[in-house]
Amino acid sequence: MNDNNAKLAGKVALVTGGSRGIGAAIAKRLAAEGARVALTYSKGADAAASVVKTIERAGGNAVAIQADAADAEAVRNAVEATAAKFGRLDVLVNNAGTVIPVSVEETSLADFDRVFAVNVRGAFVATQTALKHMRSGGRIINIGSCLGERVFIPGMAPYSATKGAIKMFTQGLARELGVRGITVNNVQPGPIDTDLNPAAGEWAASQTGFVPLGRYGNADEVAALVAFVAGPESSYVNGANLTVDGGTNA
Repeated sequence: MNDNNAKLAGKVALVTGGSRGIGAAIAKRLAAEGARVALTYSKGADAAASVVKTIERAGGNAVAIQADAADAEAVRNAVEATAAKFGRLDVLVNNAGTVIPVSVEETSLADFDRVFAVNVRGAFVATQTALKHMRSGGRIINIGSCLGERVFIPGMAPYSATKGAIKMFTQGLARELGVRGITVNNVQPGPIDTDLNPAAGEWAASQTGFVPLGRYGNADEVAALVAFVAGPESSYVNGANLTVDGGTNA
């Protein structure tokens, strides 16, 4: 895990929403690359503990921290706890997200506010806090969505608006942080087989029809791209929107 050949040896990463799905795959992959990893979760304590155990069984070092992404104080505390435990923070993956797939007419203001609080404000707060600890070579990686650039299914307008906001937040932040040697990039998954959007679910057929490869992606395919962006070989990739969607937005 922590041999000198590991691309992220000596690095510390925080993955928000890391207890399941894409976040869990990212946490495991970054640990496999040699990073010490903290992951946040909102409710799934058992799932988060399972991710930590998987990482530790493979020889890695991980910790789970309870923090709802909509709770600004909890998010700040999670970032500070990560830096305190591991002594530094090199990689922040803003993965925590939620979706409430209903039409605009049927979306309550509370649901609208919840989606923006988790998907946008949570990422903002985590980033703002992490920047107190990041040095040159740091990486901020936002997990957006192909829906942040093109909306091909109904019921996703507020969610897509949050991911469009993340896209532009990434680009604006890349402008600000380049002088500090910190890169900021946006990884935009397409339909990925997770608990929230299973490849065997009721929405799967309509989504797969938009994918040239004709299938859902899996979380490990997203994690592989995140690991590259987190590593030393991506040092000149900055302010990019990197879509991993099987060609959905082609």
